This record gives sequence, C-alpha cells and structure tokens, in this order.
Amino acid sequence: MTDTCADEMMARPGEQAFDHDPAQGPFDAGLVFIGHVETPWTRRADCPRNGRGSDAVCRVRLKPEYRRGLKSVADCSHLILLYWMHQARRDLAVLAPGFASETHGCFALRAPVRPNPVSLSVVQLLEMTEDGFLVRGLDCLNGTPLIDIKPYFATTDSVPEARVGWRERLKDAEAVSPPGDA
Repeated sequence: MTDTCADEMMARPGEQAFDHDPAQGPFDAGLVFIGHVETPWTRRADCPRNGRGSDAVCRVRLKPEYRRGLKSVADCSHLILLYWMHQARRDLAVLAPGFASETHGCFALRAPVRPNPVSLSVVQLLEMTEDGFLVRGLDCLNGTPLIDIKPYFATTDSVPEARVGWRERLKDAEAVSPPGDA
C-alpha cells in the first residue's frame, strides 16, 4: 500500500468490509490497459470529487499499439473515459462518505472503493496529440491506467430524469440545516 491511499485505510463509523478482499482474486477476466492519464494530482485528497469540479487540462496517452483506434475521435466534442483506480481499496461493501452522515453500499456511490475500481468520466476533448489527446473533466490520480474510450452521445447517454434518492435527501437536508448542524 502506498502513502497515496493511506487516507482510504482509515475506517469510518459504519463501514463494512466484504468477506474477502477482491484484489486478492480469484479473477474472472483479463483486462488490458490501453494507456494512462496524466493529471496534476498525486494524492487522492487533492483530486476533485467529480471531474466537473476542475478546469485542469489532463493528458491521455495511449500505448502505440492502440493509437490506430483514435481514428475519428477528433470529431467528438466529449468522450467517456473508463479507467482503473489502481490505488483504491477494494474490500469495502458499505462506505461512510466524508460528505454524509449516512452509510451506503459501494454500488450506490461513485467512490473508487469497490470490488473492481473502474471509474468513468465524461470529458471534454480539447486537442489531439501525437500519442493521445488533452481533455478537461478528469478526477483521478496521475498515472491512472486507462481501460477504454467511448464517444459520448448526448441523445443516448444523457438521462435528465434519472434520480439518486439518497443524494436528493442529503441535498434537501443541507437546504434546511445551517452549515455545521448535525
């Protein structure tokens, strides 16, 4: 375990671990990293909670053998990037987010702590480069392995009526409670 994820090792009240650490196997499938991302963040505590919370320009570098797959990517304004949160814990089933007093199952959150630390961001494509491209909208550590790239289709990928009930309740509570109230 590196210093970068030491803050993740601290148990919060109400957190519950799986019966085994999924990082220890057995594994069901193979995964190929097609490249990596370069961001300004080297510690999880410095990463934005959501990629839209930062204007940082980040670099996506593809391994040479996958660069042919970038044909026509320049025509996209936004992309979906899937990446492997390689320094995240994988053993917690129930988490206590730092921004809420209530615990939630890992599958009800977007936290990197989960059996398979796959994360995604919708990013704005800024510029193509010789070995990949520049984007805005990432929320991961420098050196994070890249799993896949997909075009973002606003007509298919946006669901404006989608709801996350626990998050709506949290926002409602914040609206009626002064800051600092429990």
